Amino acid sequence: MEAENKTLNDFILLGFLEKQVICSVLMATVYIMIIISNFAVFSIIQVDSHLQTPMYFFLSCLSLLDICYSSVTLPAMLVNAITGNRRISFHGCFIQLNFFVCFGGSESLLLAAMAYDRYVAICDPLHYPIIMNNTFCSGFVYGCYFCGLLNAVFHTFMILKLTFCGDHHINHFFCDVLPMLEAACSDIHSIQMLLKVVTVVYGMSPFLLVMNSYIHIISTIMKIRSLEVRQKVFSTCSSHLIVVTIFYIAGIFNYNRPRSGGSFIIVQVSSFLYGFLSPFLNPVIYCLRNQEVKKAFKKAITRI
Repeated sequence: MEAENKTLNDFILLGFLEKQVICSVLMATVYIMIIISNFAVFSIIQVDSHLQTPMYFFLSCLSLLDICYSSVTLPAMLVNAITGNRRISFHGCFIQLNFFVCFGGSESLLLAAMAYDRYVAICDPLHYPIIMNNTFCSGFVYGCYFCGLLNAVFHTFMILKLTFCGDHHINHFFCDVLPMLEAACSDIHSIQMLLKVVTVVYGMSPFLLVMNSYIHIISTIMKIRSLEVRQKVFSTCSSHLIVVTIFYIAGIFNYNRPRSGGSFIIVQVSSFLYGFLSPFLNPVIYCLRNQEVKKAFKKAITRI
């Protein structure tokens, strides 16, 4: 098995069958906007002294993570769409897989940490400075990154042990876990069982934590007497919840669908939702609608 994989030079990605100008323009636009918006949010939070709070610390980490997350796949996909070259090297595929799973798992946990931060801020404001201190927040973020790395190493190691079928086709735009399992000739039953366990830890558990946090947040919001304040806070929380729910549901579905199950268009849509839509919308939903961030941007522009 190891000998077969050592002689395997390339995988062939079936996401792009030929040069696609429209897809190229769309991906380039999305990627540029992801980089610019997330980098702008990260920079403004770092330089503005009024934004040095736990909430914005988490948001800056999320922006940095989204830049890395999208950069793992979108540039390579853009090259494939422009050139029509669907080949990716064996080592390149596993490097892409490792980083994509690492950043995706880290983001899943970080979003749960951010929901917990909002829960404490709204439902227990008197204890917020004590609970969400710098040491706790830093440890939370480093823990998310470390767990994401462990998740990536686990998946990469398990898939490296597989034998891949003769034509080495991967029915996807990039190297991801389920498409690579579908391309394998080995028995993957044990890996699928372990994948379900991992999905519970990195997908279902954080999602349930997010939902529980927002249920308590919404319950607290409904007790606010001012209708205007209640509507404003509810609007913000609902937009957060919608984006987070799309990310988790699409990710959980994509990593638990049956082998060779579902059409390729469903795979495309789910991958777009959890892989590209979240990094695209996160800076808009979390920051660019925020009045404090808007003021910081205006102040920075005025200085320039």
